[in-house]
Amino acid sequence: MTQPDPRTNGSGPATGTAVGPAVREPEASTRRGHVGGFSAPVPTEPYDITRTMPLRVELIRQLKRRRTQVAFALVALLPVILWIAFSLASDGPPGATVNLVDLAKDSAANFAVFALFASASFLLVVVVALFFGDTVASEASWSSLRYLLAAPIPRARLLRQKAIVAAGLSLAALLLLPVVSLIVGSIAYGPDALVAPTGESLSFWTAVGRVLLGAIYLALSLSWVAALAMLLSVSTDAPLGAVGGAVMTSIVSQILDQITALEDLRNYLPTHYANAWADLLSSTVDWGDMTRGVFSSLCYAAVFGAFAVWRFQRKDITS
Repeated sequence: MTQPDPRTNGSGPATGTAVGPAVREPEASTRRGHVGGFSAPVPTEPYDITRTMPLRVELIRQLKRRRTQVAFALVALLPVILWIAFSLASDGPPGATVNLVDLAKDSAANFAVFALFASASFLLVVVVALFFGDTVASEASWSSLRYLLAAPIPRARLLRQKAIVAAGLSLAALLLLPVVSLIVGSIAYGPDALVAPTGESLSFWTAVGRVLLGAIYLALSLSWVAALAMLLSVSTDAPLGAVGGAVMTSIVSQILDQITALEDLRNYLPTHYANAWADLLSSTVDWGDMTRGVFSSLCYAAVFGAFAVWRFQRKDITS
């Protein structure tokens, strides 16, 4: 006699599988400390490189750095230091030749002009080299550069964003110096007319415009320092090496420019037209040297900047 198959409970055909209650999938729990069957959501938006490393984020990062704060503090304190130095110094003997230092105490405009002349050849060079030379090399020294590139941030975009922020900080520092100098000079000596060593005179507000225009010219003439510092910054992991290399190159160029035996070769030095903005102090401005100075600096900046991009695109980031 045939016995019923126990898997069918005595009825129905044998299926070979057990029949039981349906198995329910675990639901994702929102209870604290328990995730259940939760799975991470799949991103719906495609990756957009234009949203990586925003300028606002990079600017805030740079403004919070101690070197940025110290650089701006030194630039702002320089006019105050000059004011104190002039207050402590004695006047020259009567009948002596009048120079820019003697005229610095005549008015706020003269004081601002002297502050620009005193800082253009070294202090402002250091400030520009610091902002550009420290930007990429510092990331490499902190071992954070490869993490930025793995975000992923394209190398060309990273270099561009850092260069834009560094250029903005440099321009702000170069404009801060004459603005503070005009304020300090107005308090100390009054807002009088600008008197040049040649005897020409400019009204106060005309002189203010000329001084600010001179600061903008200095910013353009130092563009080659910025590009060279950026090139050195992507070539080394030592920020001080990049900054020092750009500053040293500027000093050597200034020394070579004083050697008259070089004759016309001096015209091709990047610092040959560094003081061409002094033509703005005349009632009739001669734009020839300033035009040549801007063109020369931008040509050097284009070459150094192109080499910086080429070098950074092919560099093996190991730090």
